[in-house]
Amino acid sequence: MTIGPVQLLLLGFPRPEFRGEVIEELERLRASNTVRVIDSLAVYKDKHGEITTEHLSNLTQEEATELGSKVGALIGLGYGGEAGLAAGAELGAAASADGVHILDETDAWDVLADIPNDSAAALLLIEHHWAVPLRDAIARAGGFRISDGFISPFDLVGIGLLGAEEAAQVAAFEGQPA
Repeated sequence: MTIGPVQLLLLGFPRPEFRGEVIEELERLRASNTVRVIDSLAVYKDKHGEITTEHLSNLTQEEATELGSKVGALIGLGYGGEAGLAAGAELGAAASADGVHILDETDAWDVLADIPNDSAAALLLIEHHWAVPLRDAIARAGGFRISDGFISPFDLVGIGLLGAEEAAQVAAFEGQPA
């Protein structure tokens, strides 16, 4: 397979004061061939829920041409207007005809609804290069992914991996409510 496992991250910023540290870390991860940001989108939702977006990327021109604006397509903010919507629908129909499962209403994640009003969010579509050898080994062994997800620091308390105080510190550092 030519692409590693891909994950969509939705990161919230109640009072964004961007100083470049997130971009610097993503560049460091790219340089070490750990991850690649396939696409990213900055979203601002005003106090009335109106949305404005800004496309961001650290892709090379060649990669950007190949991959296009994938985050917008995933969450229903297509940048190709009606032509882009029609092209996406045609590709989805063709994939479905070939037996590929396309997200339906029951599988859908309403990313935009999860963004609180009067805040900003960064949506990052990340390819995990580090996981390619692991994924390939699992496939060679006849295995497959059933599901995945990040575990909350508070859930780690229940299994003894973190203490309650440390979990609260991690959650506070991440901006999560206790």
